[in-house]
Amino acid sequence: MKTTAVHRLRLVSMPEGVSFVLLLVCTYLKYNSGFNAVPVLGPLHGCLFIAYVIFAMLAWREQGWSFGRFVWITALSVIPFGGLYAERLLAREERETAPSAV
Repeated sequence: MKTTAVHRLRLVSMPEGVSFVLLLVCTYLKYNSGFNAVPVLGPLHGCLFIAYVIFAMLAWREQGWSFGRFVWITALSVIPFGGLYAERLLAREERETAPSAV
């Protein structure tokens, strides 16, 4: 079972990215229709965002990333679909740094 900081960051990046896009859609619907899911999705996305930033900080320390890499990974969380892109980047990094099974 993987318990690296990068793996934990990967696990939270996909839901964080999806929740951000859903929050944007629900915000649009709030102002253009009677549908208002923002009071539910707002706090959910906030918790996922906080978890994302904490796991990014832990991965930064554990992986020895440069400050620029940390800022880039964190900035992806505030770009629509950025969390999904971050997950792909982190998956590639995790595969490259994983010890080979011999």
